[in-house]
Amino acid sequence: MELQTNYRTNRRIRGGPARWALFLLAAIFVLGVGIAGVIWYQEQWANQTQVEPFEGKDPPVTYRGELLSADSAYVKNDEHYLSMTYIRKHIDSNIYWDEPTSALVITTKDKVLQFPEGQVEAFVNGQAFSIRVPVEDVNGEKFIPVSPLENIYGIRIRVVSETGVAILEKSGDAVQEGKTIIQPEQTDVIYAVREEPSRHAPYINKLEQGVKVHIFGEQQGWYLVQTLQGYIGYLDKQEVELGEIAKIDWDMETKKRIPWSPIGGKINLTWEHVVNRNPDHTKISPMPGLNVVSPTWFDLSNGEGDISSKASLPYVEWAHQRGYQVWGLFTNNFDPDITTQALASYEKRSKMIRQLVQYASMYKLDGINIDFENVYLKDKNNLVQFVRELTPYLHEQNLVVSMDITIKSTSEQWSLFYDRTRLAETVDYMIVMTYDEHWASSPVAGSVASLPWMEKGLQGVLEEVPASKLLLGVPYYTRLWKEEKDPSTGKVKVTSKAITMETTENWIKERKLTPAYDEASGQMYVQYADPTDGATYKIWIEDSISMKKRAELVKEYNLAGIASWRRGFEQPGIWKAIVETLEKRQ
Repeated sequence: MELQTNYRTNRRIRGGPARWALFLLAAIFVLGVGIAGVIWYQEQWANQTQVEPFEGKDPPVTYRGELLSADSAYVKNDEHYLSMTYIRKHIDSNIYWDEPTSALVITTKDKVLQFPEGQVEAFVNGQAFSIRVPVEDVNGEKFIPVSPLENIYGIRIRVVSETGVAILEKSGDAVQEGKTIIQPEQTDVIYAVREEPSRHAPYINKLEQGVKVHIFGEQQGWYLVQTLQGYIGYLDKQEVELGEIAKIDWDMETKKRIPWSPIGGKINLTWEHVVNRNPDHTKISPMPGLNVVSPTWFDLSNGEGDISSKASLPYVEWAHQRGYQVWGLFTNNFDPDITTQALASYEKRSKMIRQLVQYASMYKLDGINIDFENVYLKDKNNLVQFVRELTPYLHEQNLVVSMDITIKSTSEQWSLFYDRTRLAETVDYMIVMTYDEHWASSPVAGSVASLPWMEKGLQGVLEEVPASKLLLGVPYYTRLWKEEKDPSTGKVKVTSKAITMETTENWIKERKLTPAYDEASGQMYVQYADPTDGATYKIWIEDSISMKKRAELVKEYNLAGIASWRRGFEQPGIWKAIVETLEKRQ
């Protein structure tokens, strides 16, 4: 009796939970089948509601599968307008509104176009031409008619006559083509273009098999498409067969400019520092390898845009006889206040441009070198705009346009005001002034341009400027540093003065000193404790050794060339050291 009881008890322990487990599994299975059935049913069911495309937008304007809002585009008297904000974001980031003259300014590689607000007369490179409708202001937003922009940007507005949809197209854009799947065994199948990427979304219109569409994106297994009638919506990927990628291409009058460069070599430029009068060019020694001189001739005089000139035609003729190009240097006088005023309006910028073009013609120049320094950060965009407006006029005269820049730093008025990327897109060449690592009033003595500092600065600029457009600026001067200890405070007072290579050599010889190589700077170095005044003198020497190393950087980074500040500070052998390094085969 006891054994039987135990047996039944054990059966209840093992069998009870097992039956519950089987019951639970069966319930889960039934529930799963039910859920799968619901999902299958929902997937098979599709929304049969049709919605009106572009509701409330009449007539609609689209670009690459996007419906443009009323803030971006509108149509008036059969003329399509685009907002300046939209153009800047999608077509031309450099489009510019000049508030003082209430005019739109567009710059291209060879043209400067001005569209005064509310006027049907516009200007290209200063010459008037007529447009059908003017630029308009709508609630503070500037709207520009598309028709005068067509040849500038290679854009077209194509209106589908069947639906009235306006499709904006841009030359150079690539479009993925596709067509709805053809099912020979089910000829009655049609495909719905839906408002959202889901079968539950209402449809916009239906397409037969084999109908062509343009594809502009993908989302959750659906393609964003635009039909040939202009409708925009979503098609299931499984219902579309991909085709070719078509490129929109219109014949446009484009001029590919190839800036001047020495045949088979690098640009080798030196600046000619002109303060009050030009040098006696008959006394300038030969400079083998040199091919460009840039005299500091033109200065911004005031905030009205007047430019003073120290140009000399005999100097230009002398340079041309020796095969040198002459790139006249134009500086802002390093005055930030007059720079702000002169850059502030289209009229003042145009005044500067007219003078530079006239000077270039009068003195038979080959180029203009722009040297704007000590500029307020707030004038960054205006400086870019000035360069963009100036360059087409100079290119029209077949002049080379170059611009001087510093290395990158956090100093607003020394470095941050340069938009190096946008400037490099415009000018032919940029010259990075890789010197003044330790400047005149530096609190510590040091090299004018140590090799590691120069190379690091160069690498930073190359992040924004193509090597093919960049010249490396090198110093022909150094500094004689004097360190004196103040007996009352014990602090060391540091002063310096710039000296030429010849002065450096004579100073060392007079004191019978022997320079030693300084590994940290990559230069020869000399130090002298003067027993007469108790001061310590230091020089990081610029010579053929340092110049060869700098020229080697030009080759290593495949730069466009080298530029030196300034002629007259060098020793004759420096020219040979540079040209031999630049021409040396690897």
